[in-house]
Amino acid sequence: MVSHIDSDKEDKNSFSAREGFAIFVRLLGYVRPYLKRLALGFVVLLIGAIMTAVVPLIIRTSVDQIITENNTQLLDQVLLLLIGIFLFQSILNYIEHIVMAYVGESVVANLRKRLFDHLQSLSMSFYNNSRTGDIVTRITSDSSLVQQSISFELVQILNQIITIVIGLIVLFVLNWRLTAIILLAVPLIFGLTFFLGLRIQKAANRMQTNLAEAANVVEENIQGVQVVKSFAQQRYENQRFSGNVHNTFLAALGLARLYASMIALTGFLGFATISITLWYGTREVLLGQFTAGGVVAYLLLALSVVAAMGISVMSYGQIQSALGAARRIFDMIDIIPEITEHPDARQLAAVRGEVHLENVSHAYEPNTSVLRGITIHASPGQTIALVGPSGAGKSTLVNLIPRFYDVSEGAIRIDGHDIRNVTLESLNQQIGIVPQETFLFAQSIAGNIRYGKSDATQAEVEEAARAANAHNFIVNDLSDGYETLVGERGVKLSGGQRQRISIARAILKNPRILILDEATSSLDSESERLIQDALNRLMQGRTSFVIAHRLSTIVNADWIVVLNNGQIVEQGTHTDLVDRSEGFYQKLYKFQFALDQSSAA
Repeated sequence: MVSHIDSDKEDKNSFSAREGFAIFVRLLGYVRPYLKRLALGFVVLLIGAIMTAVVPLIIRTSVDQIITENNTQLLDQVLLLLIGIFLFQSILNYIEHIVMAYVGESVVANLRKRLFDHLQSLSMSFYNNSRTGDIVTRITSDSSLVQQSISFELVQILNQIITIVIGLIVLFVLNWRLTAIILLAVPLIFGLTFFLGLRIQKAANRMQTNLAEAANVVEENIQGVQVVKSFAQQRYENQRFSGNVHNTFLAALGLARLYASMIALTGFLGFATISITLWYGTREVLLGQFTAGGVVAYLLLALSVVAAMGISVMSYGQIQSALGAARRIFDMIDIIPEITEHPDARQLAAVRGEVHLENVSHAYEPNTSVLRGITIHASPGQTIALVGPSGAGKSTLVNLIPRFYDVSEGAIRIDGHDIRNVTLESLNQQIGIVPQETFLFAQSIAGNIRYGKSDATQAEVEEAARAANAHNFIVNDLSDGYETLVGERGVKLSGGQRQRISIARAILKNPRILILDEATSSLDSESERLIQDALNRLMQGRTSFVIAHRLSTIVNADWIVVLNNGQIVEQGTHTDLVDRSEGFYQKLYKFQFALDQSSAA
């Protein structure tokens, strides 16, 4: 089962012609809803190609008649007729490009929405093993390549193929001997195109992969700019980014060389064919086997056919690049979520809040258990505190309750329902989480609080903020109050302010089950007091799982579970545990008490 992007697979940068065709067919599935518009575009293309073939026939007849009859009036009439034809062709070109642009933009919009929707369904393990820049590149850069291919290149190649087919038929009617010369060049041109096209696809995929790597470096540097500056590593990061950009440059240069080779070689074959045709056609005129008008018409149409071959060659190369981009998109869409709903999953209605972990074990990787044999029973409204050293498995345990990960063994039940048998949306509607590292969206404070309840009124938002001890700083310290934009990840607010916004968001959601993951860690005393007060209000009447950073914050918990190395080593009330001689909890408590005394001194 694929659960993340396989970078090793990406580095191969190639797929067979059969795989390329399969990707193309799959891409056409996204075009299917727009078949009527495609049909209109095809009809317009067909009319345009027929008119392109008709023009040389008009010129042949006109030139022969004008020369033999010295008819200047006919010359004027032909000029007006040709201008009218070219004007009509311009209108057809406009319609064709508008229709195909609509189809291309619609397809890429649906593809992006499909990919983003799929990303929402992927498990936490996918994000733990994937890089943000790579994901963003697929949604933006790769999908743009696909859009360009459908909107423009697909039109071009269809247009040129129709022009080539109709043109060759007319050329054959005009002079089959000259056409035989052109037909000799066709397999050479298209054979060369296919040969170089496969290499273009590899080079384009390599360039997109390098571009994603560069995007990863940019994304990391923006998020970690403070670390970069504090360690004076700007030069190193510049070198790292320059290396990625240079690799992208080399890949792009390799791609350009392939395109240049394709253009040069096919161009040579095309013009060589025209030159031989001109030589042979002129000989036939001199021998009286062909008229001057016929030669002019033939050369004009032959030039159109050869030009169409050249354009189709370029379009084929671009489509190969787009197929590589489409494969990268489909590779991500094909990733199977590790956390899925049971086919008969039921809605989890409003719950009382009873949570039962039954002999739960969990392993992120096979044979490396992080939790083993965990059994905890939380009655409705009860507060369960989880304590233990770093790496004991506390965060992993609480992440199993909302099914961010699945248990390897055992079961978790809420009000008697196995959480694997209920819908994920209804499960998460019952659970509120206040994490250690608060994430705020780059929008207003009101918008961030309202994330807990999208249809909340302003009064409800403010009530939640008051309960979280956030209202005063919002209206007194921020110039725009609740409409203040917090910046990316809430960077414009302090850590304590961000945490209180997070608590307000959870209060507004009004969940029956609450998870607090060291929500008061790394805060000053005043911020901790305000937040702890808000958390106490939030926990009232709710089943709460609290990961404690400071043991003083959980002395009033109904039940304390002590974890070490993924196992429960002790559990009980604070009074029971602190009185256990040489107990694990007692040692933790005494150690932390000694640190607090030392800090106070």
